[in-house]
Amino acid sequence: MRLFFTYVVIVLLASSCASSRKLTYFSNLDSKSDYKTEIKNEIEPKIQVDDLLGITVSSLSAESNMLYNSGTVATPASTISTSIASSPTAARSGEGYLVDKSGEVNLPVLGKIKLAGLTKEQAAEKLTDEVKKTVKNPTVNVRFLNFKITVIGEVNRPATFTVPTEKITVLEALGLAGDMTAYGRRENVLLIREKDGIRSAIRVDFTNKDLLSSPYFYLQQNDVVYVEPVKSKELQGSSSSFYLPIISVAASVISVLVFALTR
Repeated sequence: MRLFFTYVVIVLLASSCASSRKLTYFSNLDSKSDYKTEIKNEIEPKIQVDDLLGITVSSLSAESNMLYNSGTVATPASTISTSIASSPTAARSGEGYLVDKSGEVNLPVLGKIKLAGLTKEQAAEKLTDEVKKTVKNPTVNVRFLNFKITVIGEVNRPATFTVPTEKITVLEALGLAGDMTAYGRRENVLLIREKDGIRSAIRVDFTNKDLLSSPYFYLQQNDVVYVEPVKSKELQGSSSSFYLPIISVAASVISVLVFALTR
């Protein structure tokens, strides 16, 4: 009888064990030496269709600045900083300029100017050249108002996050989402990116140090990071597999019982 119970315990323990998984990020890094690599994968975000831009013009000419605002009273003998986005004639969505399907923004007086495909600095330079046609010595600043990323799946706090600094790595994004749960597939995270009218799905391995030099280490606006669950978690969510562990254990116990009785 004691032998029978020993067999039962062994079978139960074996049936409850799951295959071992890597839960450590960058597990192939040498733990005894430093790792250094030149940063070559930092990519400056470029303006895309449907981006929302904050565009501001600063000038010493109050009269000229009035062309780009909605009647703000200028303070004499001071530098005037006005937001073009405040103009009722501008094509905008609430606050900021919306880049239309043609990649253009509609500025008062100047009309439509194409900015899609440019960095913020390039866009500011282009806008400065255009604004110079009506404003003397203007300074133009451009920033993203809707730079956001989304992290979903096997993370502790899935959500969409707005990034005020307009620069974020995939590790920082996971940090905002409370890191992966134990069920997250660290070696096969899905990154969904839309660029130039093309939607791409890229697989990223968080257990490999090559991620640090990957072109996908830095996220771009509107990126979606999806952490897939491991197979065992997928089975837990399947109604058809609810009774599988019970049936498996029962079959194992029966086989042990038959073995014990036939001895």
